[in-house]
Amino acid sequence: MGATAATFGLLADWVSTAQDFVVVFVGVYVLVIFAYILTSWIRLPYSLNAVQRFLQDVCEPYLRLFRRFMPPLGPLDLSPLVGVLVLIGVQQLAVRLLDRFH
Repeated sequence: MGATAATFGLLADWVSTAQDFVVVFVGVYVLVIFAYILTSWIRLPYSLNAVQRFLQDVCEPYLRLFRRFMPPLGPLDLSPLVGVLVLIGVQQLAVRLLDRFH
C-alpha cells in the first residue's frame, strides 16, 4: 500500500509541475507578444534592433497562423489578440486535462 501512495504522490507532483509549466509558459509568451506589439509601434534605437528582431522571430510564426484566416481590417492587425485568446484557451484546456490525473 505504501508503494501505491508514493506512486500517487509522485504523479500528483508531476501533474502540478506540468500545470505550473503550462501556466508560466503561456504567461511569458503572452508578455513576449505584448512586447512585440509595443516595439512594432515605437521606433527603437539601433542598439535595441536585436531585441526587436528576437521578438519578431519568436512571435511572427505563431501570429502568421492567424493572419492566414483573418481578413485584413485596414491598418488594424487583430492576430495578436486572437493569438492571445487561443493561448489562454489552450492553457485552460491543458490545465483541466492534467487535473484529471490528480
